[in-house]
Amino acid sequence: MVGPNRAKDNLVHVLDSWGDDTFDFLRHQVPRIVAVLIIAFILTRLLRAAARHLSNLSSSQGLPSAMRSQQLRTLSSVIHSVGLFIIMFVAALQILPLRGIDMGPLLASAGIAGVAIGFGAQTLVRDFINGFFILVENQYDIGDTIKIAGVQGTVEAMTIRRTVLRDGDGTVHNVPSSEIKVVSNLTRDWTQLAMNISVAYSADSDQVIKLLQEVGDELASDAAYSAMILAKPEVPGIEKVSGDTVDYLMVVKTKPGAQDTVRRELRRRIKACFEKNGIEPGNPNRVYVMEAVKSTG
Repeated sequence: MVGPNRAKDNLVHVLDSWGDDTFDFLRHQVPRIVAVLIIAFILTRLLRAAARHLSNLSSSQGLPSAMRSQQLRTLSSVIHSVGLFIIMFVAALQILPLRGIDMGPLLASAGIAGVAIGFGAQTLVRDFINGFFILVENQYDIGDTIKIAGVQGTVEAMTIRRTVLRDGDGTVHNVPSSEIKVVSNLTRDWTQLAMNISVAYSADSDQVIKLLQEVGDELASDAAYSAMILAKPEVPGIEKVSGDTVDYLMVVKTKPGAQDTVRRELRRRIKACFEKNGIEPGNPNRVYVMEAVKSTG
């Protein structure tokens, strides 16, 4: 009967050990796991609320013009996804060691895998990082005319990974965010139009400046163009003297996208004004032909 008694004693010892382990787990580890899960749940709810607030703000009628709804929706999606991943990852790092799982080999493997993926997807990672900061800093909006990565055009679409431009002849350019190093926004807030008007050297400078100022003032007071012009046109004076030509500078501050319309109308009115007042235009391409002097010897 010694064999059965020993087996019974071993079974009782194992059960007692399991009971002690279970009691210790329930007493010490379960509260920590529950606390981690509660904190993770609260952070997830806060993150979701922040993302929902951005989504609601994107459709708000009171949104400033500089912030586009598509930008906010993209930011909301990115912040929610990245934030949720971070919360879950940190929670796992806290819970798994409590279950006796050694995180050292897992973290080492994840580090090696991350390095391999990083080498294979460097451009994609740069696209997302650079695109994120472009959206956060609001460097340009849909409808803006910009210069990026050696091309210029109007922004038709933008995501965190790429920007779609359409240039003047209709060509569509897809520019990855990682290729955007310098952004030149040609239509942000206001545009300054600088025109050089060439006039013959013999024309009276004071009269030319007066006539140009009058043309600018008339255009600014015209109801059809006054909304496009943000400040009174200025004629600082002579910009350059070259041969038989004098260039006069006219500066006009306009709304974004209206500079071409204002420029064309100014040219038309200046031409009509010069014709009416007998001001001769400059001709830098004029060629002088000189007769050779005959020798008397």
